[in-house]
Amino acid sequence: MRREMKGEYRDRASLPLPSRPRESPAGSRRAGSDIRSSVRNFIRKRLSESPSASVMEAVMDDKSEEVLKDFHIPDYILVPGSKVETTSHIPSCPVIAFINSKSGGQLGGQLLITYRSLLNKNQVFDLGENAPDKVLHQLYATLEVLNCKGDILAGEVQKKLRIIVAGGDGTASWLLGVISDLKLQKPPPVATVPLGTGNNLPFSFGWGKKNPGIDRQSVLLFLNQVKTAKEMKMDSWHIIMRMRTPKEGACDPIAPLELPHSLHPFHRVLNTDKLNVEGCHTFRGGFWNYFGMGMDAQVSYAFHSERKLHPEKFKNQLVNQSTYLKLGCTQGWFCPSLCHPSSRNMAQLTKVKIMRKNGQWEDLNVPRSIRSIVCLNLPSFSGGLNPWGNPNPRKSAYRDLTPPYVDDGLLEIVGFRNAWHGLVLLSSKGHGTRLAQTNRVRFEFHKGAADHTFMRMDGEPWKQPLPVDDDTVVVEISPSSQVMMLATPLCQSKSIHDPSSPRIYQDNDDDSSQEECEEDSEERRKFGAADTFKIPDGIEISHLS
Repeated sequence: MRREMKGEYRDRASLPLPSRPRESPAGSRRAGSDIRSSVRNFIRKRLSESPSASVMEAVMDDKSEEVLKDFHIPDYILVPGSKVETTSHIPSCPVIAFINSKSGGQLGGQLLITYRSLLNKNQVFDLGENAPDKVLHQLYATLEVLNCKGDILAGEVQKKLRIIVAGGDGTASWLLGVISDLKLQKPPPVATVPLGTGNNLPFSFGWGKKNPGIDRQSVLLFLNQVKTAKEMKMDSWHIIMRMRTPKEGACDPIAPLELPHSLHPFHRVLNTDKLNVEGCHTFRGGFWNYFGMGMDAQVSYAFHSERKLHPEKFKNQLVNQSTYLKLGCTQGWFCPSLCHPSSRNMAQLTKVKIMRKNGQWEDLNVPRSIRSIVCLNLPSFSGGLNPWGNPNPRKSAYRDLTPPYVDDGLLEIVGFRNAWHGLVLLSSKGHGTRLAQTNRVRFEFHKGAADHTFMRMDGEPWKQPLPVDDDTVVVEISPSSQVMMLATPLCQSKSIHDPSSPRIYQDNDDDSSQEECEEDSEERRKFGAADTFKIPDGIEISHLS
């Protein structure tokens, strides 16, 4: 008993104990009390000689303040009309943070408070109150003026600036679109904080897919990761849809309830836009992660609608994901043959064309069982799953496939039959039905096949009405510019310019699997492998919201 007590005090104080007095059998109880009293007094004395907790906290705060100087931007750069400040410290990693306070349940708002407590409050913007295009336009205009005046700090900030965006994939895409529109000679690289449900963009570049910590220490750790992250280019894609002006009714995209226009993935071009054609409705947008169409987008639309109606039920990432799964069941994604009209199968809804290397359009053979098509730019879909997988070398050579890179100007087109099909992605060798790789893809909708379909870009779904009397409804995807991302050592994406990236596929696919191009019926396998008019080359993507 005494040994256990002695060990307990030694562990607690991590200090040498005073010598234990000898005790007689008659006075053992009193001796034990004297030992305990002696140990307590000894510990109190030694602890009184050590720095207090408040002193240690002050020391840590001083160290944090030193670290935070590397991220600090002074007010005279951020606030027009402020008095120019003189400083001897040049920040090595100046940052601007954009936070969607409505993302992640309550996390977005709490994260906003933490960032503002660590950085200059004028460096941190709530996307619900500040439009990022206005913020960045003003910032770069100020930097240009100060540069012309020979301000050394302004020049360093412009050269080293890094952007942090906290929110879901839709929020990150919105900001990437704004940066693309600036058409800067050296656009700032972007780090993404995962505050959404899927978080495919953050996961692809090593920032994780779980919602982050919101305390001071977690944010400091993230800032240091931003400081050491490497830059990586990523392709962006332009999408355009054109149809004749309907005789009656509207064909504008229908968002899930009230989605802010700034986050709307698709919008109609102005009459003065070069893409506008008289007698037609033309819509345009852009994406960085994926574009999807079919049942998968339908389930996502139902999820977003439910979240808009009952936001109080969607404050936990795990709850959000389980709700998404339940909606997949109610929408018939698990049993489409019973609940889903056969006319909604992709092959019966639209003809798909891809552009080959010789510049010629070619019809893509889409199996009749495919109910969802996804055009992938990144190796992450539905919360970190990789629908493309790793084809074996023989199939790759036969079908002219290359390893997927995020900066090679190619999209990977994948098909899904149902939710069971998608569950195969959870296995190490799981993958979707690989349809093609291409730099341009066109969907030509069959006249009268359906009065609407569901589409989704970078996590933002919408319901797209289709005129039943029009045989010229076309959606076309083409390459746009590139944006710069920040990647951690856990990055899942590969760059074609990275020497460590494979130039040929590794033989880690299942040789016994059937050729993807022959998958044309559900009877062949119980579970399959799992998820526009031509733009002139001179036109750049712009006015993304």
